[in-house]
Amino acid sequence: MTSSTSRVPATGGTTTTARYGADVAEAGDVDPADIVAADAAAREFVARHTDDAADEVNAEVGRALVVVVDDDAAHGEDHRLLGPLVGELLAEAGFHVDATVAVSADEVEIRNALNTAVIGGVDLVLSVGGVGVGARDVTPEATEPLLDRRLQGIEEAVRSSGLAAGATDGGLSRGLAGISGQTLVVNIANSRAAVRDGMATVAPLAKFVIEKISEF
Repeated sequence: MTSSTSRVPATGGTTTTARYGADVAEAGDVDPADIVAADAAAREFVARHTDDAADEVNAEVGRALVVVVDDDAAHGEDHRLLGPLVGELLAEAGFHVDATVAVSADEVEIRNALNTAVIGGVDLVLSVGGVGVGARDVTPEATEPLLDRRLQGIEEAVRSSGLAAGATDGGLSRGLAGISGQTLVVNIANSRAAVRDGMATVAPLAKFVIEKISEF
């Protein structure tokens, strides 16, 4: 019996696929091109389902609610579109955003919105705005009574990252972070730069905290 390897021209280089395909073709008349195509299809199948599995893991991070603290936004004039931006960034981080609500810069309104979210059982409540030094920047004061435990590591990480990124309002934020019941609550500043930088900092930390909370 003639070896299938001898049929492969020496000038073209003998490959494993060529030898294997020739042997199979001789034994069962299978076209070597079909073997190569089947191998490619198998690799594509595995890659596709691996990506799907990764997407499912990301989708299971938790539920989130966004509270935009802004007098104009509360009256339907959110020209900066901060709510949709935060919702988009949360979704990219794997959170399901239950809702985005806008409230005036009033301590009672802010506290009621945060407390309603906590009672609703979301995993993360992210407030945007009201963390500066102005007279109506009262989000930290509204948030503090709701927190069972402060997470100063997150607070400092947001401020440090904000300063490094050039988001001055984020770096000088008085925003708080902590646990209320089974919910993580975080305040961030409301410029687009502070939102983007704050979300990049908060998202991985939030995932870690939520995972730890769920163990109890």
